[in-house]
Amino acid sequence: MRVFGGRRWRRASVAGLVTVATAALLPAATGSAAAAGDGHVPARYAKQRLSWHACDGKPSLECATMTVPRDWHHPADGPDLAVSVSRHRAADPAARRGVLMMAAGGPGGQGLLRPARFAEKSPAVAAAYDIVSFNQRGLPLSSPLTCQTKAEFDAFFGDDARDRSPAAVRGVVRRSRQLARACQERSGGLAPYITTDQTVRDMDLFRALLGARRIAYYGPSYATMIGAYYATEFPHRVDRLVLDSPVGFAGTWQSFEEGQPLSFQRRFEQDFLPWLAAHDATYHYGRTAAGAKERWEARRRALREHPVDLGDGRRLTPNVLDNATVQALYNAEGFAPLASALSVLERWDTATPAERAAVGRAFPVYLSPEFLAEFAAVTCNDTPWSRDMDGWVRRTAAYTAKYPLAGARALAFAAACAAWPASHAPRVHVTGKGLPTTLMLASRHDPATHYEGALGAHRALRGSRLVTVGGGDHGQYQNGNPCVDSLVDRYLLAGAAPARDTTCPAPGTSG
Repeated sequence: MRVFGGRRWRRASVAGLVTVATAALLPAATGSAAAAGDGHVPARYAKQRLSWHACDGKPSLECATMTVPRDWHHPADGPDLAVSVSRHRAADPAARRGVLMMAAGGPGGQGLLRPARFAEKSPAVAAAYDIVSFNQRGLPLSSPLTCQTKAEFDAFFGDDARDRSPAAVRGVVRRSRQLARACQERSGGLAPYITTDQTVRDMDLFRALLGARRIAYYGPSYATMIGAYYATEFPHRVDRLVLDSPVGFAGTWQSFEEGQPLSFQRRFEQDFLPWLAAHDATYHYGRTAAGAKERWEARRRALREHPVDLGDGRRLTPNVLDNATVQALYNAEGFAPLASALSVLERWDTATPAERAAVGRAFPVYLSPEFLAEFAAVTCNDTPWSRDMDGWVRRTAAYTAKYPLAGARALAFAAACAAWPASHAPRVHVTGKGLPTTLMLASRHDPATHYEGALGAHRALRGSRLVTVGGGDHGQYQNGNPCVDSLVDRYLLAGAAPARDTTCPAPGTSG
């Protein structure tokens, strides 16, 4: 669920890539040569000129606004949309290889400013490529999708997702149906067109307006699905492809999200809790994983009866604890801040103002109305969902009992898609046909994009090479792992993919 766009993506670079070996380029603003891939793009889109200017707050980036049709399959119908795009020019123009396109995870993450951070983290790649990205349709700064008020968004997550009383379950289903209905009624007709298929067609127009015959692409998390769909629909536009922490794009969103309760619980119980017990001398939270888990569960029970005032207008409720824990699991670097906050909560009455402020930072605001709108639209539109609400209530009750950390909230997301209007988005079946060798990166205990889904995606994308990383971080490239970084850099810069699937150890961590 939020699945794909965790706090890890503040490192602008973990995305999904394709590389341009010999970038045969067209004049930058012609929009000719197969704009958007099929040669049938109306001239008002294909021949537009991007007006570049400095991005707000990011002097190393240029930004522009691209006009796209609301529906690429019927471009004459409906109002035009705006997509904000950005670029970081190659640092060494004489050695420039071409364009490396990025996208953000989520669905719901914003990619516009990510090339700046990517370039800082990978200067050799930034010297060789113009690094470009965008805020996909439906997001702020592009044509935004509106679904909820702030109050409705806050109510959507409630106070305790584990409450399976009939009244609580009815409330979850009611709010989810309200979300699905509001997305249709408040979006001005936009909601049905927020899909991965429409996004990759926006991307191909962007490619054409940049004058590139082929692009390199890097995408993390949900952006691996964007990259896989792009490569499937426009294989002749892809030179190299890197998919980092892939979602299960070989199946449906429903099948992928049904695997997340297990993978979040696995990361919590097999990685975080043992780490917390090993650092008992620092955090005093239990000398065993079982002891630390019981302390965490006791804190959660206490918050149901007595939420903690964080001092900034927010209350620390059971759901806030769940969500903060979920976010901390995305990368091992999040373990220590969460552990410190848990330790302070055990002595909240005597905590200093500085300690309380640190707890507030460790429990950040979870998602946003804008993120949830995009997330719901993409996941509900892209692939079919079961509409058997009784079945969802039974299934998610089992998730709540066995995998409560993320399983407890599964009903809210499933019920929204079960109530979503039938979508006309085409099914895209990823095969790898017509593609060069591509590179995939996945860790065994990734909580958000589970390894089982990555293996299925690897099998579907024939000819891909899978790099399996130890540990459970979400996002492998630019994550302090020299083994991974060297493989990706060599692939992007020299075109050298591993001869076969390979492994890398987990990046080093400190407590």
